[in-house]
Amino acid sequence: MNIKPVVALIGRPNVGKSTLFNQLTKSRQALVADMAGLTRDRQYGDASYENKSFIVVDTGGIGEADDGLGSIDDYMATQSYTAIHEADIVVFVVDARSGMIGSDEEIARFLHTLGKPVFLVANKMDGVHEASAAEFFAMGFGEPLPMAASHGKGVNNLLEVLTADMPEDEPSDETQDKGLKLAIIGRPNVGKSTLVNRLLGEERVVVYDMPGTTRDSIYIPFEREGRNYTLIDTAGVRRRGRIDEKVEKFSVIKTLQAIKDANVVVVVIDAHEGIVDQDLHMLGYALDAGRAIVIAINKWDNLSSEQKDIVKIEIERRFNFVPWVKIHLISALYGNGVGNLYPSIHKAYDASMFKVSTSRLTQILQDAVEAHQPPMVGGRRIKLRYAHLGGHNPPVIVIHGNQTSALPKSYQRYLENVYRDVFKLEGTPLHVEFKQNANPYEGKKNPVIKNKAKKMREKKRIAEFKKRNKKR
Repeated sequence: MNIKPVVALIGRPNVGKSTLFNQLTKSRQALVADMAGLTRDRQYGDASYENKSFIVVDTGGIGEADDGLGSIDDYMATQSYTAIHEADIVVFVVDARSGMIGSDEEIARFLHTLGKPVFLVANKMDGVHEASAAEFFAMGFGEPLPMAASHGKGVNNLLEVLTADMPEDEPSDETQDKGLKLAIIGRPNVGKSTLVNRLLGEERVVVYDMPGTTRDSIYIPFEREGRNYTLIDTAGVRRRGRIDEKVEKFSVIKTLQAIKDANVVVVVIDAHEGIVDQDLHMLGYALDAGRAIVIAINKWDNLSSEQKDIVKIEIERRFNFVPWVKIHLISALYGNGVGNLYPSIHKAYDASMFKVSTSRLTQILQDAVEAHQPPMVGGRRIKLRYAHLGGHNPPVIVIHGNQTSALPKSYQRYLENVYRDVFKLEGTPLHVEFKQNANPYEGKKNPVIKNKAKKMREKKRIAEFKKRNKKR
């Protein structure tokens, strides 16, 4: 098996690295907007060209960003330098419109000390004369590759030089297992990125004591105890009325997409602030998407005993509508209770993907009906005939019968609870759907019944004729 080469996209802020990342991976995985400092964490993606595959790493800008964030730039630079050190090839992206500045020269001097292959890309060449890229020759990386990443111009030329010495992919009938997709969601500054780093065991994403540090949804593949995972760190979602920045609106959309893309969602809540309505809204997003759920009450370590008692009461009161969700009390900063999340995540995932035969589901349905009969409707008993599995993640059980549209909600919940108890479905929503069997003869005249009625009328006439003759 060939080990895929790693290609890191490096440069100062707002030179088009994320746009190039999306072009190389043929996706919209990286958040793109016309502002500096948008990307802050390392973003990984798969790329291929003419049967040659490699891994692309998008990074935050190295150099001063005009976003007024102060020392957060140091965190972003650390992420970029980490990507450079773990990469096999570096793509150095510069802005042809603004020309070479001091930050570009500093990055170039650093790259020369590493001895790694470096390809220089002069981006944003659309509408710019090619001679404007000549000044970048002074960096010592040869002729810059002209590109307009936003329009896809020059991308194939870059792919050709990048993959020239790469080995071809080995033929394989098996697709790569990306593993369990785990999304970490919650309000801003509840400790999502800290939890991600704790789960990974490294400083993988930027952690800064300021709401909104994470702007994009970061997909991080990793392996733990022989099992593959893809961890998704998402941007914090505030109340709708407080979302006023265009980038933040895109971040919310990316978070909702990450929830739909995940198998299991961990909802992180700040114990110091208690359980607020927005926490329930976040939980609602995951429920609407039908995803398996685990709740993590973070920052539990610094609470007093009285505060802990108050939060426990709030947990019982506000989460009583999802009694099947496992709730953990953790400290992502110190690691307390974080290891216990994995068993609950696995149990929730297994429950969401469970498989069972139609005969088994039907037998459970018959036992449930025998123990508690459905109500009468219009003098007729509702009959539930059989059940089968209709889908996964979330599991869907389809029950067929007559007059199912009149089945009360209370009886529907009864059947859902029966299936949940029998199969020990913890951590996942369960959808029970009811299908009403159609009458194939509805609206059609039955010739057998018609002939039978005709014979009955004939018999009646003969009987009346004989009765009259007898009286005579």
